[in-house]
Amino acid sequence: MRVIGIDPGTTTTGWGIVESEGNRLRHIADGCIRTQTGESLPNRLGKIFRELTRVMTAYQPHQAVVEEIFVSQNVQSALKLGHARGVAIAAANQHGLPIHEYTALQIKKSVVGYGRAEKQQMQEMVRILLGMAKPAAQDAADALGVAICHINHLPPARPSSSPPAEANA
Repeated sequence: MRVIGIDPGTTTTGWGIVESEGNRLRHIADGCIRTQTGESLPNRLGKIFRELTRVMTAYQPHQAVVEEIFVSQNVQSALKLGHARGVAIAAANQHGLPIHEYTALQIKKSVVGYGRAEKQQMQEMVRILLGMAKPAAQDAADALGVAICHINHLPPARPSSSPPAEANA
């Protein structure tokens, strides 16, 4: 199963592709989509959409996972983040991908084992779990963590072999 994790943001959107085979995780690719703060919001959102669409076309994930919004005291930031999330969801929807969402607390608990883990702890644990030589950029590591979280929440794969003939008698 190949999963794209997305950590949305209007300035930087992180993305990461993780593949699972049984209980093994494999890093496929990751990156960050950066936009200019002086550019209009519609242009920034358009760039995020185009780049995510390019990534999904190139890597053909089977499922998409987007981090849910954490609403703090800055309502404007939460609204802008919501726009970036919407664009990520629309891009995944355009590719016909099932879309899943997790909170930052769920992601950190699933990846690090502690829901209040620091960003550096997440970055390092993602590196370890995926056997990467060096940590991914912060936003890309967060996106890889989103994908890992979803894979950890999937039900175990069933064996593909059929039962012996005697068992059917």
